[in-house]
Amino acid sequence: MDETLVPSDPQPTDEVMNEVQKNPNKNPSESESDSDDSDDEAQQTVQIETLEIELSNNPANYDAHVQYIRALRKKGDIEKLRKAREAMSELFPLSPAMWQDWAKDEASLGSGSESFPEIEKLYERGVFDYLSVSLWCDYLNFVQEHEPSVRECSPVGILKARDLFERALTAAGLHVAEGHRIWEAYREFEQAIFYTIDATDVEAREKQIQRIRHIFHRQMSIPHGELRSTLVAYKSWEAEHGTVPDANSGELDGVSSYVASAYRKASEMLNARVLFEERVSRLDVPDVERLKEYVVCIL
Repeated sequence: MDETLVPSDPQPTDEVMNEVQKNPNKNPSESESDSDDSDDEAQQTVQIETLEIELSNNPANYDAHVQYIRALRKKGDIEKLRKAREAMSELFPLSPAMWQDWAKDEASLGSGSESFPEIEKLYERGVFDYLSVSLWCDYLNFVQEHEPSVRECSPVGILKARDLFERALTAAGLHVAEGHRIWEAYREFEQAIFYTIDATDVEAREKQIQRIRHIFHRQMSIPHGELRSTLVAYKSWEAEHGTVPDANSGELDGVSSYVASAYRKASEMLNARVLFEERVSRLDVPDVERLKEYVVCIL
């Protein structure tokens, strides 16, 4: 065999040999990994310092604020990160994703009910900045999970949660593509309350059923992307309570006339909007193009 085709064993460099002599029990690959980590940290530090200089000279640089916050979050410098977020918030509305990250970061650092008021304030600031169904859903989930009175379904907690759900519906319940998420969360919350009511308390259970039914009726009277599936869910729910004899019957069979009428009107409004919604919701086109489509839709 031609010896020139046989690769020789790679020889360790002097740098590696020196490292082995200093740390005979350390794997050379570990040294390379440590070196990579140090390089990353150094690059992060340089990037952060550069962005600090840029923001000092030009506080109105939106992209620099975003990059600075991202870099600090990656580094885990929580105190600087808080100040950076506050500084940007004074000049610009933060995007929904940035508010979500901020609230989640603080929730991961907080301890129980002590941190709840401050995180609640962050969500309030976020939903004031932007109309975002996802942000509202995060807010609603946070309150249900971390507010003791809501979690325990006390009268005060239930009232607080209902007020928040109604605010969310007012703000984002008409969102054609995503608004259904808030309606569904509202129904699930009320359904959970129903299961806490003693089976012998017929009056209270019936009152709660009427409350859930009313939410269904309201949702089916507005145009949204999941209108058809909402009707299916409604009929299935009514069938469980013996109101609709067959959940698999014709589309509006067994549904009261006024609910059917409201549903048909909502369907007509939805059909008139579908094409426009698809145009402004496309993610494969630049934001500028979607903005143009939106302007055409509202003119």
